[in-house]
Formats: sequence, C-alpha cells, structure tokens
Amino acid sequence: MARTQGKPTPVEKKLVGLADLVIRAAERGKDPSIEIPVRSLSNVKFNQRSRIIEMGSNTQARTFFNVGMAKKFMQTMLVGDALAELQRADLTTSLREIYYRAKHTIADSNENTLDGQNESDPLIEDLEVALEALREELHVRAENAGTVIGPLTVIDDGDTVDCAKLGKGGYSVPSIVEPEYVQIKKCTADFVLLVEKGTQWNRLAEDKFWKKYNCVLLTGNGQPPRGVRRLARRLNDEKKLPVYVLVDNDPWGYYIYSVVKQGSINLAFESQRMAIPDAKFIGLSSRDPERYGLPRNVGIKLNDKDIGRAKELLNYPWFQKKEWQKEIQHMLQVGLKFELDALANKDFQYLTKRYLPRKLQEKDWLD
Repeated sequence: MARTQGKPTPVEKKLVGLADLVIRAAERGKDPSIEIPVRSLSNVKFNQRSRIIEMGSNTQARTFFNVGMAKKFMQTMLVGDALAELQRADLTTSLREIYYRAKHTIADSNENTLDGQNESDPLIEDLEVALEALREELHVRAENAGTVIGPLTVIDDGDTVDCAKLGKGGYSVPSIVEPEYVQIKKCTADFVLLVEKGTQWNRLAEDKFWKKYNCVLLTGNGQPPRGVRRLARRLNDEKKLPVYVLVDNDPWGYYIYSVVKQGSINLAFESQRMAIPDAKFIGLSSRDPERYGLPRNVGIKLNDKDIGRAKELLNYPWFQKKEWQKEIQHMLQVGLKFELDALANKDFQYLTKRYLPRKLQEKDWLD
C-alpha cells in the first residue's frame, strides 16, 4: 500500500511500533522483547472447513538481555529499520539489498551486524509473521522466477502486457503482483495450468498448448515463488478459473502441489491470500506409468530420503483423503518415481498431444 499525502502506511506504523517497544522497555528499565510466532509444523493446523494450513498461537520471545539472542535481536531491529525506510520512501527493493542496507561493522570491533544473506532473509520472514504483513507489503521483492503465457492481459507499472503476444518466452512474473502493482485487465482463458518444471512449460508453450486448450500457462521453475502462487490465486478468485497443477511423480512434486493448494508450513499465516483450496492435481500420478505405458526403466528408484519424505506426507492432515493415501502408498509399493520428462520416452510431444488432452477429457485429477 503506497503512502497517501505523507501519511504512514499501516505496515510502516507496525514497523515503527517495534522501535517503540524498545524505547518503552528502556524507559522502564526492562528487557526489550519481541514475540515471534513459531514457524514449524508443530505450530500449524489444518482447517478442515477452509481447507488451508493456518498458523497456531505459539510464539518465542526474542530478547535483548540474553547472550544467546542479543545479536539476533539487534539484527531484527536493523532489518526492521531498513524496511521502515522503504515504506517512508515508497520504494521496493530486493532481499539482497536489504542485506547490504543492514550490514555494517559495529563500532570499535571487528564484528559485522550480518555476515551473510542467510541471516537477513529469515529475519524478514520473522517480521512478516510477527507483524502479519506479507513480504510484498513490506516492499521486498525477490528475483522474477516465474513465467506466464496465454490469453491474459495485465497492466504492469502502467504498461499493458498481452501475454499471448510475447513469443515462446512469455511474460516474466514479478515477485509482487498485488493489484496496486499489477492489474488484470483481461483474461479469456478457461483454466490455469501451473507447471512445476520450466522444461515442460517450454514444451507446452512451443506446442501452443495454451492456444488450443485456451488456458493460462504458469511455471515457477520448481516450487512456485510467491508471485506465481499469488497470480494463480488472483486468477482463481477474480476470474473464477480452475487451477490444475502438473508436477513430477515424487514426494517433492506432491508437496509442491500441497503448497499451492493448502499453503506453506513455514509461512502458514499467508495461506489466506496464497492458497488455492480448489486446485487440482492433474499429474504425474503414481498410476500414470501403467495407464500410459511408461516402461519401468524410465523410472528412478526411490532413495531413503524420498521414502522418508513420502512417509511424512502420509501423516500430514491435508493428505488424509483416501485417494491421496492410495496415491502415495502406490508410489512406495512400486518403489519408483517418474519425472514429467520421462513422457518423452513415448514421444517428444506426448505431454501436449496425448497425456494432458486425455487427462482433461477424462477429468482425471486428484483433489
């Protein structure tokens, strides 16, 4: 949300409130403390009614007069100050620049406030959950990591972008796609196909699958980043488009689907705006190799890490549906995982000419 006539934004007020906590504690001679919600599986719950993951109420106090926490407390305040500066200037910046903005050597020492970006990035996530403000609202953007093509027209920073007229490359999805930054001007698609892998997205784009089946093709090149997930959610909300998710047949593909559908364990508070409870898993299913005649020799043997992850998924509340239990158990029984790329064993265009058309026609997906 941009500043209006010099007035601070709600997010800026929350950030300033962090500094006020320290000042009030100092005035009373008390130990400054910030309550940070715990971001772990132990502090999330699956809301059966809304069908999304929600964050629980467990928090951890981060205090200054604690040898084990003092540095992290100081780092949190430095990052908070940098974020407040962004709000006042009505600017956006990158995760990397936040790291450099908050980094300096402490006076009369050889100690740096931050030694690496791996220290500052988690602090931004901590502040997101503590302030109940998404990274996008904090004006922090990540690198563009997604691509979209299809009958979709958006307005990005005042420029009209027709995603059907950008060749095979498509439109690079920004990390911040909130309505203040990206407006959906027009969309005539019948559904959204969210593809895990860029290689498969390239095949679908090259074969003009989106044109023949009138869909929006999205990819995040792996687990979709927030911009991609948020754009898919907006198309689902605002244009009432069904969302189908196409991932590898392995535990990691299953989890990617669940993040799109139910939300993320790590940032469960964001599920209300990111998750798409009606998203469908269109493949690759553990039974598809049999149905579509893929030979076992194109499968990859499950390793111990795969098996352990699959067993974890079996215990997640959002994978308790009978169909999903059967799906995961069947993969374990077969002992193999299959990449989407393995469909090329049949034909280079098998994905676009046979596999997906049949899936759509038969409504062969998992919910």
